[in-house]
Amino acid sequence: MNKIGFIGLGIMGKPMSKNLIKAGYSLVVMDRNQDAVAELVACGAQSAASAKQVAEQTDIIITMLPNSPQVREVVLGDGGIIEGARRGSVVVDMSSIAPLVSREVAQRLAERGVDMLDAPVSGGEPKAIDATLSVMVGGEKAVFDRCFDVMKAVAGSVVLTGATGAGNITKLANQIIVALNIAAMSEALVLAAKAGVEPELVFEAIRGGLAGSTVLNAKAPLVMDRKFDPGFRINLHIKDLANVLDTSHELGVPLPLTAAVMEMMQAIKADGLGDADHCSLVQHYEKMAKVEVRR
Repeated sequence: MNKIGFIGLGIMGKPMSKNLIKAGYSLVVMDRNQDAVAELVACGAQSAASAKQVAEQTDIIITMLPNSPQVREVVLGDGGIIEGARRGSVVVDMSSIAPLVSREVAQRLAERGVDMLDAPVSGGEPKAIDATLSVMVGGEKAVFDRCFDVMKAVAGSVVLTGATGAGNITKLANQIIVALNIAAMSEALVLAAKAGVEPELVFEAIRGGLAGSTVLNAKAPLVMDRKFDPGFRINLHIKDLANVLDTSHELGVPLPLTAAVMEMMQAIKADGLGDADHCSLVQHYEKMAKVEVRR
């Protein structure tokens, strides 16, 4: 079985790497957070001091990093993956970054004979923990097939959506829909609360109909219980929507609803809630309506 490299042991990366160990893979891990590294070593992983060292020891190197600059640095920078990766190895970038950066990084790796998949995930921390993430992949079919079992070890769904960059285009589409769903849910539940109707009863009444969604089922209970600990931070959703809007402007695609939700998320961040879960967007509506959505 291939030895896997894993770089980035944050909210998502740590449980994903643990699931790879549970699936029987040998892991070499790296992160700036040494506590996270120690936790993985205790689970059976080896540690490395640099991305180059990870790449020297592994056939498939997974990166799970915050944004485009970090992926560029870890893959292409000094001491980066590109300096240690062997010809024929594969970088699977499971970060959510700008599609054009994915293509740029893939091109640089290809010049060294190293393949790449852009394979961002959806599902947040709960699905990272129980290995039911959705993975959206861009790249060559043969490389996808080679890495499928590894990706499936952390996911419920792994779909090849096109050439390099297509994975991140799909993730941007996903993040539009999630953001707008959270905003719509927030508007609806705040309206119900202000009207004196129990939000929980509204939720139970509508969840089985056309308004029902995975987002509604996952986030409405958290809102009503006032649980805003991050499964997926407002700051990270702002990052994704910035990539959405940058890409849409490059392509000449107006996205007025996405732009509106982005500004609401910026307002929530300005209120000091950037590290709260993205369902805390409801607090923007609550503040305007002077009501709270509670059970």
